[in-house]
Amino acid sequence: MSPRWWLAALSLVVLTTTQSCVALGVSLLAAGAGTAAGQGLSYNFSSLAYKTFTVPVEGLEAAALKSLIRMEIDVRSRENRDHGVTILAEAGDRDVDIELDRLTGRTSRMRVNVKLGWFLRDQATAAEIIAQTTQTLDSQARNGQPIRLLPPDSIQFPLARPANYLGSSQ
Repeated sequence: MSPRWWLAALSLVVLTTTQSCVALGVSLLAAGAGTAAGQGLSYNFSSLAYKTFTVPVEGLEAAALKSLIRMEIDVRSRENRDHGVTILAEAGDRDVDIELDRLTGRTSRMRVNVKLGWFLRDQATAAEIIAQTTQTLDSQARNGQPIRLLPPDSIQFPLARPANYLGSSQ
């Protein structure tokens, strides 16, 4: 038997045993695409964006809030959870839900879900929020600045950018 025949037989077996299992093929395809792109950003099937950072959850929260203000995204609330923090915000007609999970004392995961209505998800905005948070952390590290931790009681919500932020004339 030729190698082509074996490949065809193996493909047939895989296809018939994984009927209705689109998730397997899509996850393999997505894993390959994400690795090839080298973004370090992951998505699940409901368009949630994830990224893991080597920074305590408090530092990740400070960087995320700073990035949201810079992006002019209105932060509505913040809530402590058992293993992290939830931040709720609004970007125009989109609802932004950010979960920061403490994995270890020095490692945290950021999950961003941007919803547009009941069914639609905005993957691009979720990716940009993570990219801007990454940029904030990178610029602090490059400038030798320590990650500034924000005391939870020092933040008043809703949190909006200051009128003179980034040269705004308002």
